[in-house]
Amino acid sequence: MWEARAAEGRGAELLDWARAQELPGEPVRRETFRAPEDRVLVLTWWETADGLDAELPELPEPDGELITRPVHRWRFESVG
Repeated sequence: MWEARAAEGRGAELLDWARAQELPGEPVRRETFRAPEDRVLVLTWWETADGLDAELPELPEPDGELITRPVHRWRFESVG
């Protein structure tokens, strides 16, 4: 999970930026969301046998002027 908060008034620009980012490899699924306070969230699903320890592609940090704080990243695994 990748989440960033845009600088004031730049939420649409951050959303466009996140949608344009390509990853090396194709996730099983990718969804992009927006939330109040110009937040953008990207969830990706990957097939891996290594669980949370797997090396997986991640979206990069946007230009520092586009965001208000460093990007937050979390990993989750399905517990079925």
